[in-house]
Amino acid sequence: MKNYLNHDEWCIIEEGFHADWNEITESIMSLGNGRMGQRGNFEEGYSGKTLPGNYVAGVYFPDKTRVGWWKNGYPNYFAKVINAANWIGIQIELEDEKLDLANCHVHEFRRTLNMKEGWLSRSFVAMLPSGKQVGVTAKRFCSLTHDEGGVIRYCIKPLNFDGKLTIMPYIDGTISNRDSNYDQKFWQEIHRETGFAEGYLHLTTVPNEYGVPQFQVVTGQKFALYKDGASFPFQALPVKQEGFVSSRIQLDVIAGEEIALIKYACNLSDQNHAREDLLAHAKTYLATMAEKGYEQLLREQIEAWAQKWQQMDIVIEGDVAAQQAIRFNLFQLSQTYTGEDDRLNIGPKGFTGEKYGGVTYWDTEAYCIPFYLSTAEPKVARNLLIYRWKQLGKAIENAEKLGFTGGAALYPMVTMNGEECHNEWEITFEEIHRNGAIAYAIYDYIRYTGDTAYLGEYGFEVLLGIARFWSQRITWSDERQQFVMLGVTGPNEYENNVNNNWYTNYIARWCLQYTLEVADQLKNTEAERYATLSQQLQLNEEAEFGRFQAIIDQLYLPESKELGVFLQQDSYLDKEQILVTDLRPEDRPLNQKWSWDRILRSPFIKQADVLQGLYFFEDEFEEATIRQNYDYYEPRTVHESSLSPCVHAILASRLGMDDKAYEMYLRTSRLDLDDYNNDTEDGLHITSMAGTWMSVVKGFGGLRVKDGQLHLSPRCPQQWQSYSFIIRFRDNILDVHVRPDGTEIENIAGDELTVWVHGENRSIPAAIVEAPEEE
Repeated sequence: MKNYLNHDEWCIIEEGFHADWNEITESIMSLGNGRMGQRGNFEEGYSGKTLPGNYVAGVYFPDKTRVGWWKNGYPNYFAKVINAANWIGIQIELEDEKLDLANCHVHEFRRTLNMKEGWLSRSFVAMLPSGKQVGVTAKRFCSLTHDEGGVIRYCIKPLNFDGKLTIMPYIDGTISNRDSNYDQKFWQEIHRETGFAEGYLHLTTVPNEYGVPQFQVVTGQKFALYKDGASFPFQALPVKQEGFVSSRIQLDVIAGEEIALIKYACNLSDQNHAREDLLAHAKTYLATMAEKGYEQLLREQIEAWAQKWQQMDIVIEGDVAAQQAIRFNLFQLSQTYTGEDDRLNIGPKGFTGEKYGGVTYWDTEAYCIPFYLSTAEPKVARNLLIYRWKQLGKAIENAEKLGFTGGAALYPMVTMNGEECHNEWEITFEEIHRNGAIAYAIYDYIRYTGDTAYLGEYGFEVLLGIARFWSQRITWSDERQQFVMLGVTGPNEYENNVNNNWYTNYIARWCLQYTLEVADQLKNTEAERYATLSQQLQLNEEAEFGRFQAIIDQLYLPESKELGVFLQQDSYLDKEQILVTDLRPEDRPLNQKWSWDRILRSPFIKQADVLQGLYFFEDEFEEATIRQNYDYYEPRTVHESSLSPCVHAILASRLGMDDKAYEMYLRTSRLDLDDYNNDTEDGLHITSMAGTWMSVVKGFGGLRVKDGQLHLSPRCPQQWQSYSFIIRFRDNILDVHVRPDGTEIENIAGDELTVWVHGENRSIPAAIVEAPEEE
């Protein structure tokens, strides 16, 4: 755990340059706008520890799978978000010396991520080996209003010398991925072009043998220079090399004179533009941005972020660390996915790093959907569900590769286009609980929005495919005289190839039950649509639904009557029952200190499967049952999954364990800011950030939806004076303000609404609509 960033309600601040932790800071200072993203790298380049990262949404490469022992069913490739052309580059030379902070004495360094206004700034004074000193201030943002573009204002001032200053703004397409399986570069050039104060690089991903389309992206730059705030004439020498375009400007400068470079850049991909128009559109795009100018674009950026914060902000009084943390999580989530494009999803690292490859995991359905349901228009969550519906055919193909038939669907653990691209057998073949999360997300969406039309349009097809998979994956045990599920991995990846994982069995049974309920609902409300779907899907209702019901009635769920707990899996109690408190500090985190064999034999849990199930299905259990299981599993959980602490925070809040809930909240919310698990350097845990929101709203706020009505059970942590959050619920937008002595709810938009608070119904008056001013 590290603690080198200043606590501030709206900003993440690094004071003094921490070179050893630079990659961590680069992750934390990442910017994005839903279409493109950029790590917090230095514009002038840096030869020290750095992970360059610039990403374009929807653009990936099928990197050939690399494994030691090939198994049938393995995916041929691992689809990766790829590092795209570097658009922030500005090389600086002072006489013959290159500005590189790795070779300078750096002081007065400050790097600030302003989350309220959506920009990143940096300032420092650097003394080069020759003794020359320069002061630099830089600010940049990925524009929300021009979401394929970004802007940089880079100012440099010689402090103790007169001489020659060379500035080279550039686009560099010779980039690579650190995690490339075979050290392959994924881009090749189609065209490069320069003009006065502008340049363009047209790249395509290299050919592949897997039938994945090649992507094309044009990255462009356009810039202007100012001396002490005024424009001035300058000459720019074009520089063109393979995969690289730049302009070289040499100036005579005097001490104390500030030179400012305004650089406009764009990344236009063939996902959004016709290939033949990419270059022309890039030129038009940059011309439009340059015409508006830096100040206007910055004002638009600030206004756009203000509107976002109005819809999702959580205000915590009395705890700056907690306030900073929740806003950091909300900021990163919101700049990763905007919900405007149902072809896109939410990568576990977002635009902040390469790790984890594909952009879609079960995290989206289990953690992100609840966040977007409450903080965005319903179409955002709907688009995420439709993304999976569009990939149903691929999910059926995935299942067929593993021997399943008859329309059974196994959604991939990791994917870009619906094809599985994870190549660890214990995950690819066995972590099948992901199917359950996708079905649960449909249920969650319907429950929250009341949009039952979705079931006939899209939902039932997905549910039936998933149910058919469970029906075939579950087998009959003569020994037990019950149905069982063998050879699975639950969400707790510290146990592989186990039999009867309680969570997987439980959610599979629930999926079957929910599919039958939706079928009955459609029969009663949309009979004609149901008949059409039954024919299209070749549904043999009697045989298939009969087996579904048999499994529902007779599926084995492991438990210990003696301990009064559900069991992670059949043999969990065979393990030596030691606790996390028995571990030495130097053993943590286990996944970096212990052998995998030792982890698998230990009782320690990465994230607790049983508690994940109790969180999803809490209404089906008595509070005493939830408490008994929580008390048993929490001391055995090391929380080395970023997805773990939020579930514990929610359950602890429900059980009235306020201190534990607060501890888990801080752990999930500051996971990356404080680098709890020593893994922030390769990117942020974007999807688990939605869990942080859940910790506050579902945990401390106690938000639930039951029978179409909103329920709250707010608790105020003793460390906070108060907190408030904004949620959408159907046609209403509510501002919920919680203090130790009570809860106030204001209707910001919508008609009068009944809300249940601690089990008592409150009528929340309709929002006050202000009359328009008379002209």
